[in-house]
Amino acid sequence: MGGPVGRSSTPGERTRSRVRGADRLGRDESPHEGGGPGDDGDGPGGREASGGRESSGDGRRAAKDGRGHKAGARGRSNRRAPKSAKRRVLRWSACVLAVLILGTGGAGYLYYEHLNGNIKKEDLTLGDKQMADHKANSAGQTPLNILLIGSDARDSKANQKLGGAKETFGAPPLADVQMLLHISADRSNLSVISMPRDTMLKMPKCTAPDGEVFAASTVDVQTNASLGRGGPGCTVATWYELTGIRIDHFMMIDFAGVVSMADAIGGVPVCVDANINSRGRDGKGSGLKLEKGTTSVKGEQALQWLRTRYGFEDNTDLGRAKAQHQYMNSMVRELRKGTKLSDPAKLMNLAEAATEALTVDKGLDTVKKLYDLAEEFKKVPTKRITMSTMPNVYGTGTNNGRVYPKAGDAEQLFRMVRDDIPLDGKASKRKKPEATKDPSAPVGEIAVAVRNGTATDALGPASGRASDVADQLKDAGFAKTTVDPGDVTGAARTAILYPSADLEGDAQAVAKALGVPLSQVKKSTDVSGISLAVGADWREDGTYPVSKGKEKTPESAGALNGDDEKACMKVNPNYTW
Repeated sequence: MGGPVGRSSTPGERTRSRVRGADRLGRDESPHEGGGPGDDGDGPGGREASGGRESSGDGRRAAKDGRGHKAGARGRSNRRAPKSAKRRVLRWSACVLAVLILGTGGAGYLYYEHLNGNIKKEDLTLGDKQMADHKANSAGQTPLNILLIGSDARDSKANQKLGGAKETFGAPPLADVQMLLHISADRSNLSVISMPRDTMLKMPKCTAPDGEVFAASTVDVQTNASLGRGGPGCTVATWYELTGIRIDHFMMIDFAGVVSMADAIGGVPVCVDANINSRGRDGKGSGLKLEKGTTSVKGEQALQWLRTRYGFEDNTDLGRAKAQHQYMNSMVRELRKGTKLSDPAKLMNLAEAATEALTVDKGLDTVKKLYDLAEEFKKVPTKRITMSTMPNVYGTGTNNGRVYPKAGDAEQLFRMVRDDIPLDGKASKRKKPEATKDPSAPVGEIAVAVRNGTATDALGPASGRASDVADQLKDAGFAKTTVDPGDVTGAARTAILYPSADLEGDAQAVAKALGVPLSQVKKSTDVSGISLAVGADWREDGTYPVSKGKEKTPESAGALNGDDEKACMKVNPNYTW
């Protein structure tokens, strides 16, 4: 193979080039300069947030090379020649990558298989509940939901060097970065929800691949502990338990993976509004040291940025999430400029780094599948990317410093993603769930059991809610409605469950009578008949509180648009220099 990739024409030489990313991990620039543990926070969240945010680098990686898809008319003037030449280089680079990565014969095939062998795979979910199917839009398209997980594992020399905190070596890893990426069904927009690692919630039952069973928690547990309950599949199950959002894939990355990916991608501009030194007298901090203004970070410095808690805003995980959003948006903008990875050697380095860094679900177990997923990301314009953080409130008492989902706002954000509503407030080509073609029985013959599921982590069940809703159904003619007085398990949102397809029409008739969206009518093997759980979204008397007019992302979600190049992190005055 000619051109700049000639050096990689043999598998042996390619193998030598692969170790470059790993060599960088041993650079003399330690992320822990200044002494003290490399752990950026031993406060309420336990160990410091992982280098996980890097997972931003995972799905992102192919979101750049197709900058020049429109060849256009090649201008004959000297003025246009550079642009045309650049487009030719990018197109040529894409072709080279396709041959190297997707080749079907000889050395290309061997390298493709080598990359596939790099990828680590685990089960998508370890929970007992089957995730609900997506609802297709009018064009038959369905959304994609990918959970990005940053592990703080100290399970290798590289991770121990980068993560510090020797007392945690060998401990179960924590899912210290969790971001849900939602690509709309029509691929017009992308929404991201970060969940602070200090979030307290109930854990579902998870069964590890080796058969070990982790029982559902009866008390609130910090969300980052989900990873230690069998692996990333339990983190997926925990997200589904809380949000009801179907998750199609996950990608997990550790400290060393962040560094190798950040090096392969190249520098990413980030901004601080004052000089920052994330290292306190007590040793807490990531070691990040930057001057006021914009700096291009990569490698270990990028990991420091993504892990910094002490030094941003109020020194909590909430500020760190904002910094991660800024990094992700900036990285996407840089990649889409087409300048970072126009060199085929850089493309190969990124492919090598990505496949070695990632642990994915078994539905993403080949380079081809990862490449196809990246192509879906590329369809979304940068201006239609919206980053957000799960609306939350601080706990009290023994959970002071931890956070809980904010009643109302958090569920609104989750519902917008479930219903494929853009977080940027712009219209999307979506279609509401259709009514089933199976007719319902006469309402007087439909048996419905109503239970009070209005309890939340902070509040007990609202008195009389099941009886009130049951009365509304009886007034609407559902004479066989009963109240289940025993089950008061909390449900974040009102749901109508049915056990088999022959009862779907009856369940939808119940939803229509109460004004509950059809998207909240679900098939479930947990019920033997039609069951209506009055959720925390309906604690007040009266009709179901459906939203009016255009849906808005709650202000408490701190939305950040992907095109915002002026975003700058606020530095805590106690960490300046």
